Amino acid sequence: MNPIQLFDPASSTYTYLLFDTDSREALIIDPVDEQLGRDLGVLREYGLQLMLVVETHAHADHVTSASLLVEHTGARTAAPEACGIRTAAIQLQDGAELRFGRQHIRALHTPGHTAGSMSYVWESEGQHHVFTGDTLLINGCGRTDFQSGSADALYNSLTQVLFALPDDTVVWPGHDYQGRSHSTIGAEKAGNARVAGKSLAEFKAIMDNLNLPRPRRIDEAVPANLQSGLRHDADGAALMAVRPAEGYAGNITPQLAWSWVQAGEAVLVDVRSDAEREWVGFVPGSVALAWKQWPGMVANPDFDAGLRAAVATGQKTVLLCRSGVRSIAAARRATELGLEAYNILEGFEGDPDELAHRGRKGGWRYHGLPWRQG
Repeated sequence: MNPIQLFDPASSTYTYLLFDTDSREALIIDPVDEQLGRDLGVLREYGLQLMLVVETHAHADHVTSASLLVEHTGARTAAPEACGIRTAAIQLQDGAELRFGRQHIRALHTPGHTAGSMSYVWESEGQHHVFTGDTLLINGCGRTDFQSGSADALYNSLTQVLFALPDDTVVWPGHDYQGRSHSTIGAEKAGNARVAGKSLAEFKAIMDNLNLPRPRRIDEAVPANLQSGLRHDADGAALMAVRPAEGYAGNITPQLAWSWVQAGEAVLVDVRSDAEREWVGFVPGSVALAWKQWPGMVANPDFDAGLRAAVATGQKTVLLCRSGVRSIAAARRATELGLEAYNILEGFEGDPDELAHRGRKGGWRYHGLPWRQG
């Protein structure tokens, strides 16, 4: 069985979805934030439960949707430990295994494009597969001129680690710019223009003379990807302004949401699960109406009816979740129901810090707005 291969045309990024046919548990590799809707749709189409969101490295050309997928599905994030993505729940070292149903992938530390880059080996129905990220491309390899890159390390990763895999191993790259979908280790060993038959000195000379342009989104993408793609929103003059959004009325800060609620202009709807409100806290006077419920983050069949009952004619609807992700989906649904709906940025708890603790980097509680526990 091959992986489901998905493509982002803006960055020429391949995303891979692997699943176990018996349990329907799934794993996704290198998802792209702008393709969130597509990926959630594929999960629904195949009837899959996403268990793991896995990165090959901290990307410079697109922003990952890892944190968004976690909010929507309850999955866990995994990333190479040496990449410094401290928001990832699982910090991977060489040889680590990630399981989904009866399937698993094995991590190979393949530095060079970045110091932490990893590839992942998957054996399915007697066929070997390897997901190489930006380390090994079809007839090429990742660049080494920024972001802790090293031509020496990359040459070793290619010739001593990846090329040591069986020749019939299918290579699934992180990108391709010429419409090719996959290759094999044997084909790349024999004909890869940058490394096949090349000495280390020859390889370094090639890499030193690529003269590639700087990635257009690097200043935006790398900081975001070191936080699993989490948003960091502006403050100051824009604190009380509505920010544009697609599919609903807009994004607003917790402070603006509370001012509308106090003035009677809006109803605050908390779309977190019952357990989250019980354990973490809630906003007095808010309407508790889960978007999805544990276990399994199952959609709430009573959401539409509950929302219609909670919001009076002419009132705004402001939607709150943990960190401002599920509330986006809820705001879009509220808009479809004819309501003027807004997503509350940062959510109740805000983004996790470097120790994965929430409530210290934004969120309703962090800003000192009213809340209770128990």
